[in-house]
Amino acid sequence: MLEDTTRIAAIVPCHNEEITVAKVVRDLKTAVPGIVVYVYDNCSSDLTSQRAAEAGAIVRKENSPGKGNVVRRAFADIDADIYVMIDGDDTYEAAHLPEMIETLVSGPYDHVLGVRQDNQESTSYRPGHEAGNMMFNRLTGWLFQSQVTDMLSGYRVFSRRFVKSFPAISKRFEIETELTVHMMSLRLPSTEVPIDFRDRPDGSESKLSTFKDGFRILGLISALVRHERPRLFYGVITAILAAASLLFGLPVVWEFWQTGLVPRFPTAILAAALMGLACLLASVGLTLDGLRRARRETSRLAYLGLPAVSMPETGSAIMRTSGIGTSELDSSDLRSPDQRPRKTTAARTSLAS
Repeated sequence: MLEDTTRIAAIVPCHNEEITVAKVVRDLKTAVPGIVVYVYDNCSSDLTSQRAAEAGAIVRKENSPGKGNVVRRAFADIDADIYVMIDGDDTYEAAHLPEMIETLVSGPYDHVLGVRQDNQESTSYRPGHEAGNMMFNRLTGWLFQSQVTDMLSGYRVFSRRFVKSFPAISKRFEIETELTVHMMSLRLPSTEVPIDFRDRPDGSESKLSTFKDGFRILGLISALVRHERPRLFYGVITAILAAASLLFGLPVVWEFWQTGLVPRFPTAILAAALMGLACLLASVGLTLDGLRRARRETSRLAYLGLPAVSMPETGSAIMRTSGIGTSELDSSDLRSPDQRPRKTTAARTSLAS
């Protein structure tokens, strides 16, 4: 349930999506009347901006290429209570949005992930994408000790305090991985909602590169492990270096024990250097782990300083659920949510029968 002043903003990153963007905007506005849709044109060379504006979206341009750069700017610029992120390629079903918003508020949660359900006879996943997504889900879940079903999904709903506490470092398609790890590292309330997933329409081309973007995601996961779990990252390196030191050094020590001589000085020096480096990296890992704990505490306090999604007062129910969990929303004010002070009446989302 939502208060009558709840402001909902949809962020739609686009690069050359003139074929699909207008439909995405219209579907969002149909699913949640009163939602303010922001289309960020990311270096498009076609009529993406024109088509989005004709459909009723607020169009902004981001000249730094990459979805991560779009999300970083949008999260900083837009002021709302609930944020929706959806791709502009019309592969996600906007009709699921009321259910996702209701789930966020009724929790309350800070993050609702749309988990893609491929129900078509011919798969909507490109070759290798489904297997790669499953591998990344398991790897990230194991590394950060939290399970996720579809970490690369581009359909999500966020609370204000998730968005305003998210640093947004990634530049390109690895932004979904960073969003997932942010949720895991701060242990934010999160849940998943199954959503339909379909192929792009004819004439629309994917911007993803299976191997190039896959390696970028692996690189980001490695960097985030070093940043968020330094004891694990440096501990593994320490163990490898210490094992190598013992492998080279034990024969030298044994020979010295038997003969009193050290005939292989280079090997002895290498073994000693490796053990010294292992001890140094172990100290670095422990130090960074202490800093990481302090940083998380600071991030947690900043997160708690922002309000959660509000529940309505008794007698002011403004969303009514019908059917199988979809909701009808009505709006009395369609102005942009970041054009007014927070306490004024913004894009009002209310119940209509």
